[in-house]
Amino acid sequence: MPAPSPRSSTVSRGPAGVGRLLFFSRWLQVPLYLGLIVAQLVYVWRFLVEIGHLIAQVVTGIADGGANPGAPFTEGDVMLAVLQLVDIVMISNLLIMVIIGGYETFVSRIRLRGHPDEPEWLSHVNANVLKTKLATAIIGISSVHLLRTFIQPARIPGTGQIDTQAVMWQAILHALFVLSAIGLACIDRIMTTTEAGKHGHGTPVPDVVPPQRAKVDSAAG
Repeated sequence: MPAPSPRSSTVSRGPAGVGRLLFFSRWLQVPLYLGLIVAQLVYVWRFLVEIGHLIAQVVTGIADGGANPGAPFTEGDVMLAVLQLVDIVMISNLLIMVIIGGYETFVSRIRLRGHPDEPEWLSHVNANVLKTKLATAIIGISSVHLLRTFIQPARIPGTGQIDTQAVMWQAILHALFVLSAIGLACIDRIMTTTEAGKHGHGTPVPDVVPPQRAKVDSAAG
């Protein structure tokens, strides 16, 4: 049988080479995740600054920010400051989820199997699970902002009246976030059920030998 010509061999290897190049292009996302780590550092610094402001206001008893700077630092001000800290922490958690889950899903395996600090969700992460968890995290962040709005609602400049339209639109957007997360979860459940049905259809059921029969057969042998 004649050996293939060099030209035909080169043509057959062409698509494979293009595919390897496209697959290698996933490493271009690494600077994006490194940039998110820098954003994480910014949030850590912001958290420390907010902690410093909170401690200073508690010690002096005077609010240095908010709607009434210079007024006595009340329990409501403490609650708003704590909600600000919780908001920063939840956004930081969202960044961690995007950094680790996105890198694991779209770039390369991190190989943390068996590590005691491995996140529980990382063992079964995929694109659909990551989208659902991100939507859930966004709902948590939106809930914190909505709670802050209820405690200290926005007011119309000049009149001092509560801006009910702004509060209403924030509540509507929060409801849309919730509906979007429910939709993503339903889609993920449907896709998981469909894939399980495809893999399970037509699969032969293995013969299960009772333990008593297995002992008798081994004794007879």
